[in-house]
Amino acid sequence: MTSTHSGRHGIPFSTLILRGVVFLVYAIMLCPLIFVVWLSFFKDAILYFPPSGYTLAWYANAWQNQAFVNGFIFSLQVALVSAFFGVGLGVIAALGIIRYKFTGSKYTNTLLLSPLLMPGIVTGIAVYLFYLRAENFFDRDLVGTLTGLVLAHICLTIPWTVRLVSASMHGLDPSIEEAARNLGANGRTAFLRVTLPMLRPAIVAAALFSFIVSFENLEVSLSLVGPGKTTLPIAILQYLEFNLDPTIAAVSTVQIVLLGIIMLITDRFVKLSQVV
Repeated sequence: MTSTHSGRHGIPFSTLILRGVVFLVYAIMLCPLIFVVWLSFFKDAILYFPPSGYTLAWYANAWQNQAFVNGFIFSLQVALVSAFFGVGLGVIAALGIIRYKFTGSKYTNTLLLSPLLMPGIVTGIAVYLFYLRAENFFDRDLVGTLTGLVLAHICLTIPWTVRLVSASMHGLDPSIEEAARNLGANGRTAFLRVTLPMLRPAIVAAALFSFIVSFENLEVSLSLVGPGKTTLPIAILQYLEFNLDPTIAAVSTVQIVLLGIIMLITDRFVKLSQVV
């Protein structure tokens, strides 16, 4: 005779333990975010526990800080432009790699995905040194210009597009496009009206991921921004040099909410578990 040890409602203890471990892991992962959001409402400028009260004054302080406002707008502009061009170039690269097998296609794919494997600070230093060489060669400024910053961010967004679109193309049924061609559609029409709509979820996900990567980037942007043009992550870093009040927590909370909304939108098109 075998006995089954069960907890409440007949759930096996092994299942309860597994759920407890999963809950603990999620709690550890989300604890920093929850703590930052909680901290943004503290009334005291000098942080200590328990707080003497709660307030929204730090959000007003962040809104009145011109560096944060300008940094947010500038980061938004750079992220939108970088995502637009990065996704366009990434889709073309993914199509070339998957559809048209050529000598060195695997190495090209590895090269395009390599920024995902490189530490951010290494990438930032490499781009900065490359720009210095390029300035000497072309006799044109790149460091400290909007063009140089956007080009660097495009290089960061292309790998996400290549990865997502390539994975989506591997899952497409080629017979669908072949059927369109058999019905009289040429290659261009079949791609635009059949294949491209099927790739739309991956392209939308790539655009949103690219936006997040560019908007949140600090390491590459740190050495490339010019006077009067500071991204939001750099503005936060500069504020922390002289201040330790909850204003930073308020700014971070706004970022968390914004990026959380973007991630939820992304999940409606492509399940995050399929691409992470």
